[in-house]
Amino acid sequence: MATKISFGTDGWRGILARDFTFDNVALVTRAVADYLEAHHLAGQGVVVGYDNRFLSEQLAATVAGVFTGRGIPVYLTGRATPTPVTAFAIKEHRAGGAVMLTASHNPPEYNGFKFIPEYAGPALPHITREIEDNIHRLQATGEHEGGQAEPSRDAAQKIDPRPAYFQHIIKLIDLDAIRKARLRVIVDPMYGAGIGYLEDFLADESVQVEAIHNRRDPLFGGSLPEPTGKSLGELRSLVLERNAHLGLALDGDADRFGIIDRDGTYIAPNLFLPLLYYHLLQTRGERGPVARTVATTHLLDRLARAFNQEVYETPVGFKYIGQHLLEKNCLLGGEESGGLSIRGHIPEKDGILAGLLAAEMVAAHGKSLGDLASEVWSRFGRLYSERLDVHTSAEEKERVLGLLEDFYPPEIGGLKVERRIAVDGTKLVLENGAWVLVRASGTEPLFRIYVEASTEEELRRLQQAARSMLGL
Repeated sequence: MATKISFGTDGWRGILARDFTFDNVALVTRAVADYLEAHHLAGQGVVVGYDNRFLSEQLAATVAGVFTGRGIPVYLTGRATPTPVTAFAIKEHRAGGAVMLTASHNPPEYNGFKFIPEYAGPALPHITREIEDNIHRLQATGEHEGGQAEPSRDAAQKIDPRPAYFQHIIKLIDLDAIRKARLRVIVDPMYGAGIGYLEDFLADESVQVEAIHNRRDPLFGGSLPEPTGKSLGELRSLVLERNAHLGLALDGDADRFGIIDRDGTYIAPNLFLPLLYYHLLQTRGERGPVARTVATTHLLDRLARAFNQEVYETPVGFKYIGQHLLEKNCLLGGEESGGLSIRGHIPEKDGILAGLLAAEMVAAHGKSLGDLASEVWSRFGRLYSERLDVHTSAEEKERVLGLLEDFYPPEIGGLKVERRIAVDGTKLVLENGAWVLVRASGTEPLFRIYVEASTEEELRRLQQAARSMLGL
């Protein structure tokens, strides 16, 4: 029975040896080759990158072999490479796209296949649909059978995209300010593909940098390579012990960030994004709209209004943010799950860039991110955000989805509902600026309830009201 291969929010992921096999990777590569040929991009070649997971290097060789067997030039990274760096290499080599082998922050038994088109950002749905159609056609006709292509030793051109990436990043960061501030920084790449990026870029006699978990471990130290407040305990301890200004973490493929402030506080993306937008607008004096997903803080909206800038609200998924960075000249694009990029960079989320911007902000303002947050809250008010995951049965999921189709109550938690937004899920914007968003998982019997409110007590009340009204 053929494996059902589909591209989710950020590519195809599967369990190694069960779904994610060499044969299936070769099949998906053939489908991508068909896409490139159909759009006259094959002659420009393809960048192939991979992370630190089990078999990633060997799977990348298989991908390279399929492409070179079709006469498509391949630029193969010579070592594990972050997703944003692989994406940047598309621009450097003027390639027709890239394949990145990574399962990002998923458990160690997973690997994944991500196609990055020629614009160096996540593939939009119409592109992944075409690749999926190619996969299904190949499966139906049996064209993919007959053994996988073996890579020729010299067929793929080995590349090191790091130097050119660093040369580009230095144009986006005030490195002089970081050095003058004599920052002390602890870096945690979480055993992932981001090893040697933040620590090497910052390395200087005026910046003290210490790195932990900076060796390859496909088991990620027995945890997940996901830089959240729960998973960064060792980084937090070291920041406090060393009296560091910042702790900077990356996920498994370095496209997402985690930040620990000097007092050990985890700075959530829903706080860091407004702080960064404020820094770009107030300190750098730049102007431009902001793009955020439907699940991301409205504190960005308050800042945009104060500086007479537009806000673009998108469905969940950085591909939509990337599209707005490309088409709307946004100054900043970000999402509550820890992805961001800025104008002048590629339209792909980049945890390395985010960490360096955090260092610049601390240096430029001469204060901790917590103190900077107090400054922002004093001017624009404070908002509290939280995501609640509620597991259900398959039957319950169908019942709640039916309710959500027409879910537009006059009030929730004692607050009048002013607007209903159906960009992605069901979002109710309330009279005082608070909001509730309910989204169903596309793959599991699970609902995600996002709430933002002006107080923690109001946040809890709205969470409970939403669950009660939907029977969750």
